[in-house]
Amino acid sequence: MQMIYNSPNYCVVEFKDYAEHLPDHEGGFEIVDKASRREIFIEGALAERFRSNVAILIAADTSLEEVDDFLSGFEGMMQQPVLLH
Repeated sequence: MQMIYNSPNYCVVEFKDYAEHLPDHEGGFEIVDKASRREIFIEGALAERFRSNVAILIAADTSLEEVDDFLSGFEGMMQQPVLLH
């Protein structure tokens, strides 16, 4: 597990260890919207597209606002409330 992005609005954690325990999986990402306190875990083809898009954003020296705009595209899928444990 590695935090790959953290802004005032979003946090993204990559789960590579997840893939090591499940041979058919290549890992995944947890995306947290801090304002709405909702999150989503993505894996498979969606996670691969996410990884590719993040690589493009990094290569383009994108601002935090632009990255947050990209991440806001996942808000409609974020149904899981963030819980403290």
